[in-house]
Amino acid sequence: MLTTIDQVLSAEQLAFVHSAMESASWIDGSHSAGKYAQGRKANEEMDQSCSSWSSINQTVVSELYAHAEFQSSVLPSRVSAAFVSRCSPGMYYGIHVDDAVMGTASGRYRSDVAVTVFLNNPQDYTGGELRIHSRFGPVSVKGAAGSAVVYPASSRHEVTPVTDGQRKVCVLWAQSLVRDPAQREILADLDASRRALRLSAPEAQVTETVDHAYMNLVRMWAEV
Repeated sequence: MLTTIDQVLSAEQLAFVHSAMESASWIDGSHSAGKYAQGRKANEEMDQSCSSWSSINQTVVSELYAHAEFQSSVLPSRVSAAFVSRCSPGMYYGIHVDDAVMGTASGRYRSDVAVTVFLNNPQDYTGGELRIHSRFGPVSVKGAAGSAVVYPASSRHEVTPVTDGQRKVCVLWAQSLVRDPAQREILADLDASRRALRLSAPEAQVTETVDHAYMNLVRMWAEV
């Protein structure tokens, strides 16, 4: 399931992020790729030892985690730190699958869900589409500044070469309480229905029934 989440970051937060990016230190992004993807990755990433990264990471992760749509579609158990990335002309990330287990020895997590938070608008750069491959064919995404796209980390995906301008994003991963993407999709659909019913018919029996079914499916499928 691919989910687009609008307005994760406000205009003021985006302005803060862009200002912090101007004064940050940048390093070769291939070093953060998995063993088999390093040769396919050409980008720059913000040095996570600089103060600018800490501020951006705190802003992006906290706003994403607090977003109701993220909670509904991901059911996060753990969320990684954000990798702040930029791609100038000629940069790209070839087709790959994210590592199944990420983090350090003291904080390992399963990468169930991948998230890209877009920091600038599609018209600011040419190329640079996030292309997600599935058995139904590829889907290309270039989100508006401040929006995010969420998709199973098990998907083969790529970032096509940037030919003009500069692509700016944050990338992060989440371990879900529910590891199966098909089960997460069912729960997200059911949660959307129960939220709509709570607004339109809060006292109705059907609202209570749907809420009951949702809670018990989470209880059945969640790993804690």
